[in-house]
Amino acid sequence: MAESSSEFKPYIPADKITPEFTISSILTGIILAIVFGAANAYLGLRVGMTISASIPAAVIAMGITRIIFKKNSILESNMVQTIGSAGESVAAGAIFTMPALFLWAKEGLINQPSLLSISLITLCGAILGVLFMIPLRNSIIVQEHGTLPYPEAQACAEVLLAGEKKGSDARSEERRVGKE
Repeated sequence: MAESSSEFKPYIPADKITPEFTISSILTGIILAIVFGAANAYLGLRVGMTISASIPAAVIAMGITRIIFKKNSILESNMVQTIGSAGESVAAGAIFTMPALFLWAKEGLINQPSLLSISLITLCGAILGVLFMIPLRNSIIVQEHGTLPYPEAQACAEVLLAGEKKGSDARSEERRVGKE
């Protein structure tokens, strides 16, 4: 049964102050975004399809946050995962639209696109994506919480939550998730 947004209880209470938007989480997320974006761009141009990097980004984010930075912050791991998986989305948007420019250039309709124009078009697409998501966030994510299924987002949340649990708690959580 779908839970309504009024019944939703966040994992981290709103009154608890926990670091989330830190320099280390932003820089780590940017590095992951570059790596996943490059991998997705290569894969997309080579075989014509891309993969979602959200769950691998969540696992890597949790490992980096815990092992390298010696922190145990689910919010920082979530920030790293979100930024890291955004790189593959931007790359997918670019690789499925940019080839048209090269085809037009081959036909003599336009000049060969420069690296600067490709970068600017990709940056504009990313900014437009963020600007469209800001007003849509409330209606799509907040108001429809529990109604619209987001299986990949739920899987990422489960990965991060399982990483928060220690020892036998994590093993029992793993068994619980496996049975669902």
